[in-house]
Amino acid sequence: MQRRLTGGPASSREGSVRILGIDPGSRITGYGIVELAGQQATCITNGCLRVGDGALALRLKNIFNGLQEIISEFRPDEMAIESVFVHRNVDSALKLGQARGVLISAVAIHSISVDEYSPMQIKKAVVGKGNASKEQVQHMVKAILSLVKAPAEDAADALAVALCHGYHRQTAQRAPELQGIRFRRR
Repeated sequence: MQRRLTGGPASSREGSVRILGIDPGSRITGYGIVELAGQQATCITNGCLRVGDGALALRLKNIFNGLQEIISEFRPDEMAIESVFVHRNVDSALKLGQARGVLISAVAIHSISVDEYSPMQIKKAVVGKGNASKEQVQHMVKAILSLVKAPAEDAADALAVALCHGYHRQTAQRAPELQGIRFRRR
């Protein structure tokens, strides 16, 4: 299994939240950790767990172990993951579902909350349109997080998942203060 890391371990982060975003895959799983402090988002780390070919059980074990290492090193507070969608190949969707189950279990044993978002929700949150291309997602992730270069496709998708969750989280936190607002029709 190959793992590429950028960033460093957790630091003192009072008043901020660290979100682990996951783009699941049974051969390549993208991950990205974003730290939110108010309106400021910072990329802590991103990369890919590459488990290659071989027996599915071994690949799932390697995904689990790789994510455990990331959790131990970077200590995320919350996790967001892309939901499964079935396009044409049901067998691929089943394998993807198994990988998602392993990833969710890997964070659940650390009592980390898990939220999931559809690909359309993620693209809309980061790019502004639900049918954005992979290149558009990479470009926006690079711009939002002020990265020197665009992350690999799977890592960019994972960072987009984390950003999407952060945006939804901020909106939910602001909801009580917005309840008394009345909008006028013109």
